[in-house]
Amino acid sequence: PPPPPPRPSEPPPPAASGQVHRLAFHGTGGSLFGIHIVNVLLTLLTLGVYYFWGKTRVRAYLWGQTEIAGDRFAYHGTGRELFMGFLKALLFFALPLFLLSLLRDVTSWTVLKVISLIGSYVIVSVFFPLAIVGARRYRLSRTSWRGIRFSFRGSASEFVKFFIVHTILTSITLGLWYPIFDVRRHALLTNDSWFGNRKLAFDGGMNGLFGPFVLALVLTPFTLGLCWFWYLAKKRRYFWEHTTFGAARFRYTVRGGALLWLMLGNFFILVLTLGLGWSWAQVRSARFVARNLSLVGDLDLASIQQDARAASATGEGLAGLLDAGGLDLG
Repeated sequence: PPPPPPRPSEPPPPAASGQVHRLAFHGTGGSLFGIHIVNVLLTLLTLGVYYFWGKTRVRAYLWGQTEIAGDRFAYHGTGRELFMGFLKALLFFALPLFLLSLLRDVTSWTVLKVISLIGSYVIVSVFFPLAIVGARRYRLSRTSWRGIRFSFRGSASEFVKFFIVHTILTSITLGLWYPIFDVRRHALLTNDSWFGNRKLAFDGGMNGLFGPFVLALVLTPFTLGLCWFWYLAKKRRYFWEHTTFGAARFRYTVRGGALLWLMLGNFFILVLTLGLGWSWAQVRSARFVARNLSLVGDLDLASIQQDARAASATGEGLAGLLDAGGLDLG
């Protein structure tokens, strides 16, 4: 079906009354550089195996330096979990794809070529949404605040069905369905995310980004594509400002110009330092989020209890292979 007509942009929801809890980031580029350079050296010495332990060290540092309401986050994942998840992803995803590709190259039978091509498409179509859900489930389960773990409780099979249907709708509408798909995907992932025994909720309208998306398409040739930084800022504001945690609501104040300056700055840092400035670019991004993101309202932390859920790192391994992120603070 064609996408619904755009509605007028919704005004940001009113901020919840109560205390403002601001995010703070205490890390420095120098400290992260020390971790990063050791990770690079050990990854080279172990022919890439240490990469997973290095990735865990970086995550633990970034989360441990992030604070809200007077307490810092903690990351509990291990390099061994990531390594085993990566091996499982290779076995169940990369190996079947390689065998199907090999079959397509060596066979002269048209039927087998078609079967291998369809099989490859089905595997990618199924495993990509599984990677998104799996990575989110794993990362949240390994993150805590005040000793209480986060979790993701959504159904992987339902998300796969949703993802395939909306991918098809995006294709047949030549991309116009994408902002609706994007909002609905975010709503599904947010509404099944929990902190202890309390869930997060998303109350944005499904068509909330359709108008800004079409406007960005129209302005693209006149702005050399720079208008998409303003669309991305709008999208991040929309996602965060329609996300609630109990009686509290998130507030995100990013603007397109500031986002453009952040990304350009990080790009030049990486280019001018031949990649050695990666740590400083990461810290700039973390501080940027902290400056713009806050939680407004009463948290009622006393009523939150531990309700941790088990999660495998296989989805995280798939996400690494497919570059499918599972958790993004924006």
